[in-house]
Amino acid sequence: MTVDPMEIVRKAAPLDGEPVLMMPAEAYTSTEVLAWERRHLFAGTWTCLGRVADLFPVEPERPVTQRALILGDIACLLVNEQGTLRMYANTCRHRGHELLPEGSSTERRSVVCPYHAWTYDLQGRLIGAKGFRDDEGFDFAEHTLAELPVRVWEGWVFGHALHQAGSPQVPSFDEHLGALDTVVAPYAPGTLVVGDRHTYEVAANWKVISENYHECYHCPLIHPELCQVSPPSSGDNYDLPGSWVGGSMDLRDGMRTMSLTGELAATPLPGAPPTTVEYLHLLPNLLVSAHPDYVMTHRMVPLAPDRTWVECSWLVLPGADGSVPAAAAAVAFWDLTNKQDWAACESVQRGLASPHFAPGPFAPSEDAVAQLVSMIGRAYRTGRLVA
Repeated sequence: MTVDPMEIVRKAAPLDGEPVLMMPAEAYTSTEVLAWERRHLFAGTWTCLGRVADLFPVEPERPVTQRALILGDIACLLVNEQGTLRMYANTCRHRGHELLPEGSSTERRSVVCPYHAWTYDLQGRLIGAKGFRDDEGFDFAEHTLAELPVRVWEGWVFGHALHQAGSPQVPSFDEHLGALDTVVAPYAPGTLVVGDRHTYEVAANWKVISENYHECYHCPLIHPELCQVSPPSSGDNYDLPGSWVGGSMDLRDGMRTMSLTGELAATPLPGAPPTTVEYLHLLPNLLVSAHPDYVMTHRMVPLAPDRTWVECSWLVLPGADGSVPAAAAAVAFWDLTNKQDWAACESVQRGLASPHFAPGPFAPSEDAVAQLVSMIGRAYRTGRLVA
């Protein structure tokens, strides 16, 4: 008899008040579990799609108006009508053909299905359907595109693809964000621009990467450079409303930011605390590491149970003349640290494949990991991510 991997992880999810252990191997290795997560934890939650400036770069001559992407396991069409963002299911109301191929974009002012040329305006209204114009029984208003919820916060775009806009089943974005807005506000990431960006393909489950991010129990062994600028046992974790997990760490005396020398890598951010670094995870896929002079983010997209695409961006304050600092010292520091983390995560993933793996307990300093596991465990049981 075949055992459903989702039943295994649901039964293993800790109940309130129970000791929290690492999740069973199936949570990290099963294709069925990842398929469920894509539908419920990515498509069915407020997932980060990227920066507005990247999705719709300002190019006055031919600005992008439409971009096709996958949110979880659902094909979506993100449109920009003169600064107003909307999102639709990427499926024609005629016979279901994709309106735009995944990963592509266009500058068109209307949405045209390439199959039979049904045409919609950027507000999703059907404005052209060959052969139906004189059909008195055909109501154009009944065939608008299925609109999906989308929000912009601090320059990032978030979408929800499981339920249509206006549905009571759509979770509140404000509740999803919770108190994170207050923690992030001093860094004003909406005013920052990308100074540099690296992408990685990590041979590990997205949750393995997330769990690694939330503890420095491992730092003395694999991050000697990090430990030189920040004590691994410093700081504390938050317990505040919202679908996020995180905490802060302190900089050592004399260190001004996270770089190989501890010297600033970019212009200090007005209002940012000068001696701490924030490590924040807005579930499911956005990690925000806020420093005195830059904000680094990791945006994760699961490709397979044992493979995750990670986009690492360094956001900096532009100069008065619009120039963009490269933040090379921060990039060098974190590219090294990232690769140290990826090697550890990939080793964990290989270990999870062993028939002898059994979930272990979390150390006291891994309380943020326990909080993350508890949150995801509740989602396995309830079917949705709840703050």
